Amino acid sequence: MQNSSNNNRQRPGTNSPCPWKRFCLAMVLSVVLFSFANAQADTQTPDLETVLTGIEHRYSGQDFTANFYQTSRLAAIEITETANGQAFFSHPGRMRWEYQEPERQEIITNGKTLWIYRTEENQVVKGDAAAFFKTGGGGAFLSDITLIRIDYTITLGKFDTDFVTLVLVPKRQNPEITTIDIRVSRTTFDVDRVETTNTYGDTTILEFKEITFHKLEKALFEFTVPEGTDLLFMNPNEG
Repeated sequence: MQNSSNNNRQRPGTNSPCPWKRFCLAMVLSVVLFSFANAQADTQTPDLETVLTGIEHRYSGQDFTANFYQTSRLAAIEITETANGQAFFSHPGRMRWEYQEPERQEIITNGKTLWIYRTEENQVVKGDAAAFFKTGGGGAFLSDITLIRIDYTITLGKFDTDFVTLVLVPKRQNPEITTIDIRVSRTTFDVDRVETTNTYGDTTILEFKEITFHKLEKALFEFTVPEGTDLLFMNPNEG
């Protein structure tokens, strides 16, 4: 007759807990809890000063290029127009916008003088850059990022784990701009989207892709009127 204690022994792999399984379960729980903690941290309300400082470090004194995609909507007549091309920025105030579609044209400024070259019309419009860009619309502020603290009241808008939106309201009333919403990467502080709204409800959205920071020659922001091209002036007293 066998000892009754032998009958009470548990068979291997039946009810006895496996140390390896306990270890694996603990590891899985640790990974889940760590991921959840990171997700919670990423979705916490961003610190406005941290975002502003990040943008300034990213753009202040830097040259960069980007492909842009523009969507303009006129609210009163419900018309939406699109355009795209390549933009060049150089601190302070130098810009070059080369539109490819729907028609080719160039907007160039060295920070003082502005040229708008409409190649298909064989026409150049020349004017004062400060007067033309004084509203700061579109992506003009990207050529001198330090001005946003001076010219705008800035608050936090929508945000998620990847992006945060800053809402810029001009300190001086201007019918051309009521708000500028800029979407900023929370990791690189690149500005990839700018939406401008005016008092009439019109909006212009600029989306920037393939943003590349590199040195640009100042000659890129100068312009010589081609021979045989019609030259017009924004201010009739000029010329």
